[in-house]
Amino acid sequence: MLVNMKLVDKLLYALVVLFVSIFIYFSFSPYDRGDWLLENVLVVLIVIVLLATKKRLGLSTISYILIVVFLILHEIGAHYTYSLVPYDEWFKSIFGFSLDQFFGWERNHFDRFVHFLFGVLWVYPIYEFYTKNVSISSGWRWFFAVQSVATASLVFEFIEWAAAAYFGGELGMHYLGTQGDEWDAHKDMLLAVIGALVVSLICYTRGKKFV
Repeated sequence: MLVNMKLVDKLLYALVVLFVSIFIYFSFSPYDRGDWLLENVLVVLIVIVLLATKKRLGLSTISYILIVVFLILHEIGAHYTYSLVPYDEWFKSIFGFSLDQFFGWERNHFDRFVHFLFGVLWVYPIYEFYTKNVSISSGWRWFFAVQSVATASLVFEFIEWAAAAYFGGELGMHYLGTQGDEWDAHKDMLLAVIGALVVSLICYTRGKKFV
C-alpha cells in the first residue's frame, strides 16, 4: 500500500495539536488525579513511540485518525474515571431518554464501549504495520492483527491488576474499574477481540482499502 508521507506528516502534526489540546482540557480538575495519572502513563508512551517511529511505521492517514479517536475517548474515561463517565446524562440531554434504562443496564458501560472500540480502532493500524513489515498474505495479516489486539488486551488487564494491587484502596478500585463484576476483565478482552474481528472480516471479505 502506497502512503503519501507528506500528507501523513501534515495530518499527523494536526492530530498531535488536536490531541494535546484535548489532553490539556481534560487534565483540569479530573475526578481522581491519581487515577488520571495512572491512566495516562501508557498514553504518553504510545504518543512518544508513534512520533518517534512514524517514518519506520509508514502508517496511513486513516490509521493515525483511528488511533487519535481512541486516545480521545480514553482521555474522557481518564478525566471522569471510566466507572463514572456520565454518558447516559449526555444521551438523555441529546435524545430525551435514558440509554441505560432502555437496555436495562445497571452499571456504567463506558469502559465496555471503549474496550470494544479498542479492537475496532486499532486492528487496522496493526494490519498496516504487518503489511509493511511482514511478507505474508492479507488473510494472515488480518489474523495476526486480531491476535495482536487480543494480546494487547490481555497485557493491559495484567497491568490494571498489578497497578490496582500495588496502589490499593480507592485509587486501585477506580483504575481497575470492575464495578463489582468478577468477570470484568474477561468481558473487556472479549469485546476488544469482537471489535477487531468485525472490522477484519468486513475489510478482508470486501477487500476495502482506506487510502
